[in-house]
Amino acid sequence: MLQRTKSSARSAQTDLAFWSAKRLAAHIRRRKIGCLELLEHHLTRVEQYNPALNAIVVADFERARKRAKAADRALARGESWGPLHGVPMTIKESYDVAGLPTTWGAPELKDNIAAKNALAVDRLLGAGAVLLGKTNVPLMLADWQSYNAVYGVTNNPWDLARVPGGSSGGSAAALAAGLSAIEAGSDIGGSIRVPAHYCGIYGHKPTYGLCPPRGHAVAGRVAAADISVIGPMARSADDLDIALAAMAGPDHIDGAGYQVTLKAPEKTELRQFKVAVMLDHPSAAIDRGVRGRLQALVDFLAARKVKISDGARPAIDPDRARQVYVALLHAAMSGRLPQAAFEQNLKAVRLLAPDDRSHTAQMARANTLHHRDWLGLNEERHRMRLAWAEFFQDYDLLLCPPAISAAFRHNHEGEPFGRMIPVNGRPAPVTDQLFWAGYSGASYLPSTVAPIGLDAAGLPVGVQIIGPQFGDRTCIAFAKLIEQEFHAFAPPPGYA
Repeated sequence: MLQRTKSSARSAQTDLAFWSAKRLAAHIRRRKIGCLELLEHHLTRVEQYNPALNAIVVADFERARKRAKAADRALARGESWGPLHGVPMTIKESYDVAGLPTTWGAPELKDNIAAKNALAVDRLLGAGAVLLGKTNVPLMLADWQSYNAVYGVTNNPWDLARVPGGSSGGSAAALAAGLSAIEAGSDIGGSIRVPAHYCGIYGHKPTYGLCPPRGHAVAGRVAAADISVIGPMARSADDLDIALAAMAGPDHIDGAGYQVTLKAPEKTELRQFKVAVMLDHPSAAIDRGVRGRLQALVDFLAARKVKISDGARPAIDPDRARQVYVALLHAAMSGRLPQAAFEQNLKAVRLLAPDDRSHTAQMARANTLHHRDWLGLNEERHRMRLAWAEFFQDYDLLLCPPAISAAFRHNHEGEPFGRMIPVNGRPAPVTDQLFWAGYSGASYLPSTVAPIGLDAAGLPVGVQIIGPQFGDRTCIAFAKLIEQEFHAFAPPPGYA
């Protein structure tokens, strides 16, 4: 167990809350800390900090204690459950956990109790983690904020007046505040990447289909949605790699015919990489504070002999890529719509002017898309996918922003897709975020978000590292090199 003097106990224990899951697991294996002891430390922090954050909204503390005790007994017998043995974790509310509610923030689903675990939950438990609860989401996972009528509002630990992002906002807030050691989120429109950026943590959006989403769906649905993925969130790049290894691979049906082996990164030093950078775009202008940190990273990489191009791009029109993505995104999300909402959209489309290209109009058209039109968009998407593959013959990665600004202030007025947020002192459509989420996302590509420092207001900024299809571990490896040489996770003030 931990050995320390009384005077150093508080600082040593507090430091534990911000260690990587990998480091915590190593201490458990070496018997420097017990599984139950580590869990109780996290639960004490939950009691202290969660009331103001509202990040963890479903508690499962007693089952966690039983599992932690079992993990200690297993270790005493010389057994290891896996690389996360005894590490406390939370998981996004939208994942099924047997005996706990899965509501997606919808009041009509508040009594929906899961009968069994999502596949990803079982796989993370199989890696040895101790699940202590579930974290907050926006209604139907459709916002860059995390609030709903079931669980209330989640705040950003860097500034309680600001959002933690969405839809994996509770996940990111819990990690940043040291309430949980590892997490799993989901992403269709930046829902892992934006919260990681807003809260100063690591998040990985895997290659589409790499991590089967069974058990992460609105009640009653089993088909995987287009574009949508599940993936890990953490406080270190190593932890992303560990959790991704646990989550990845076909389910038992597909596994009868194939297995997945992610290629290990070939390059181990920054100077070996050849990267393109895209720090801004007229269609989704970036706030100066975010762009400044991104430029500081690019300057650092150049000084480390990384081969950098600020003009190399895949042979696709970025504006058309956004249009195709937005249409496919809202077509995919239309499956969640109740019949009344679908019929309302049908009426709205009939009244739209042919030249109306507002996001509301695009969304209504996509929600009622004819299958033939969807097939045309899908053809375009796959042509873009081929262009990306050609691009990655010459470049290892593309670096870009995860979002158009740092975390913005809470704003619950109007509809989520109609709100404005400040960018460079002027209001900008919050939907401009979709440019950076969809540029590569619609083409199935992986991307890792890593923290790279704070803007002038003291808010976290991240970089989005996009790689080729199934180049997930290369994205994470580059994030690790940035972590080691440029900037690593740092706790928000007041939580360490």
